[in-house]
Amino acid sequence: MKTTPTFLDAAALVLGVVVAVYGEDKPAAPAPGSAASAMAASPAPAAGTSLANEWLRKQSDLFDVWDVGGQFRARVEHAEYLDAPGAAGIDTKHGPVDFRAVGGDNANTHLLLREFVHVGYTPLSWLQFMVEGRDSSSQGDDRIPSPDSDSMDLHQAYIKLGNPELFPVTAKVGRQELAYGDERLIGASDWTNVRRTFDAVKLRYENEAFWVDAFASRPVIVWDDHFNQSNDYDFLSGVYASSTKLIPVQESQLYFLARNAELNSPAFYGPSPDPQGATARDIYTVGGRVKSLPGKIGGWDYTAEGAYQFGRFRETTKKAPASVLNHNLDQDAFAASATLGYTWTEAFGTPRAGLEYVYSSGDSDPADGKHGTFDNLFPTNHKFYGIMDLFSWQNQQDLHFMASLKPVKKLTVTADYRLFWLADTRDSFYTNKGARRGGLAATDGGGYGINPNYSSYLGSELDLVATYSITPYALVQGGLGHFFVGDYIKSSLAAVGGAKDATFIYGQFTVNF
Repeated sequence: MKTTPTFLDAAALVLGVVVAVYGEDKPAAPAPGSAASAMAASPAPAAGTSLANEWLRKQSDLFDVWDVGGQFRARVEHAEYLDAPGAAGIDTKHGPVDFRAVGGDNANTHLLLREFVHVGYTPLSWLQFMVEGRDSSSQGDDRIPSPDSDSMDLHQAYIKLGNPELFPVTAKVGRQELAYGDERLIGASDWTNVRRTFDAVKLRYENEAFWVDAFASRPVIVWDDHFNQSNDYDFLSGVYASSTKLIPVQESQLYFLARNAELNSPAFYGPSPDPQGATARDIYTVGGRVKSLPGKIGGWDYTAEGAYQFGRFRETTKKAPASVLNHNLDQDAFAASATLGYTWTEAFGTPRAGLEYVYSSGDSDPADGKHGTFDNLFPTNHKFYGIMDLFSWQNQQDLHFMASLKPVKKLTVTADYRLFWLADTRDSFYTNKGARRGGLAATDGGGYGINPNYSSYLGSELDLVATYSITPYALVQGGLGHFFVGDYIKSSLAAVGGAKDATFIYGQFTVNF
């Protein structure tokens, strides 16, 4: 884990301040209609829009075929009564646990720095090369090792062949980001200090009516101070199709995804790959998504997605019943989400209000030969389940109230309130990375486990986020999240000192250059 900023950190910070102060004052881009969690990401600019590109192309036409740019992001986080793995002073008997009132590290304040630098070259209209580096560091983090540290490494390096204006088939080969739909199942996870990438081959067929991708990939393992390599034990492939012509008021999508993981698949973060990563599985996901197109139905907007999974899952959880431990179980799981919102386009601040319901199945009986817990695959969960990053699309129900307002042109303020329940108390309370909180044994108040007699109500989260666009290339953002613990959490921690509400505060500065 880094303890001091690098030269690249310092240089990017100086450049960021210059851009923020002297950047051209163009109108800010319109804010998304969704609420706080969907606005927290800060993706890099599209090719050709960076400050570096604009300056270079003014100097010479020779730079028209080059794409040069990057991004610097700094974020300060403060968390109370949230898990800090590896922190000193944690009760070794029960381990670090979210919301635990005693025996854990109940406060963690740290600084996260992240820099991207990319160079692209397009010598022909049908040929493109792209290389991008990323440096991620964490200072003052109680988590040891910090999952947000990864010294300068290769983030993307790919070749893109084809031009859809000349021929409908294109190919993209190499290390690259994959993101589909709203990123509930496959996304770049931009909120994290180390965005997700894959070593992949992707083919696209595209015409005016629709596009369809076919891809095969391996996720890249983050290994600090080492060159990041793809996971040879985990394979993600699929076919994803989308059309805005099938139903003219919406984007309509269908997909088939396959995740095939072998035994000894390593974990994705740490000082070295941990063989206790994803358990072996052959899980196939078939689903669909619809999303209204902007302005097609007045001030209304909607999104809905549903997915079903089948295949096989190997149960390796410690203390699992002998009847299922290391056995292959039949995967039988599903998940769904639906969002409805309305924007008052003529009112002051163009306010928006929305309501969302999210469901993902849990395993109702660990010993019945079936595995009913939905596999969240490789998502961007921060967008959907609260800025405190406590949940994944697994064994949960979420009722979400959202609102947003733009009191001035460059400022967007959002508020989200979510209520959470377990879909099935006979299954675990999962983290945002898909791991169980606790094992499969009953705990009787001594920590998280399987306690079917507990209430399913986990609690609620209130999030407030403000985003201000300083220039088209720089923005600042601040957020406050507070989680009010519910009966399930109180019962789980009753015998180890009780439960406490958790709080999360952050401030973030992002500049694209």
